[in-house]
Amino acid sequence: MSYEIDYTAERESMVENQIAGRGVRNERLLEALRSVPRHLFVTPEYRHLAYTDGPLPIGRNQTISQPYIVALMTQLLRLEGNENTLEVGTGSGYQAAVLAHLSRQVHTIERHAELADKAAEVLKSLGLSNVTVHVGDGTLGLPEFAPFQAIMVTAAAPEVPRTLLDQLDEGGRLVVPVGGRMNQFLERWERHGAKFEQDVLVPVAFVPLRGQHGWKEDFWDIF
Repeated sequence: MSYEIDYTAERESMVENQIAGRGVRNERLLEALRSVPRHLFVTPEYRHLAYTDGPLPIGRNQTISQPYIVALMTQLLRLEGNENTLEVGTGSGYQAAVLAHLSRQVHTIERHAELADKAAEVLKSLGLSNVTVHVGDGTLGLPEFAPFQAIMVTAAAPEVPRTLLDQLDEGGRLVVPVGGRMNQFLERWERHGAKFEQDVLVPVAFVPLRGQHGWKEDFWDIF
């Protein structure tokens, strides 16, 4: 006989101890994290670890980010609910699900078609009709759906792709990890006309951003 495990207590503990306990106070964000069943975005062999304090592999050398990092990056976007949001690096789809609870519309891009298909299936099963999953080079963004009031990049770029900055709306925010394998920092960029305000925040560890304006295969390991 099969049955569905109830992860409600684990999810609540994750939010209270790993996220609110570390200073994330945005109530809309905390409620979104309580609502999204993270375990559905994790492969079956790691499902029992879905609410633990760390990243987990999801295949194709990609990971689902640590819950706190998901929360921190989302908080930095300062979402109010009316945004057209772009995510670069769909991965498991978990971050897109959180963004969907906080944005009017989410477009998310994944370079690996099999990950994109899996993510789209889970997102659809949760009834998140305001998320569209695209397959392609995320470093190019989605100019046909721009401008975006918020852009999140979930892999480390060698530098902030100018293509993404160009797709930001006036006052829009872009959150992106920048750096190589051993030296990355989370950055937030905000558009003011033709100028951009940059904040360099905390050290992080992400997989490399691949694509036309990302890391080339031969360069990642030497940085």
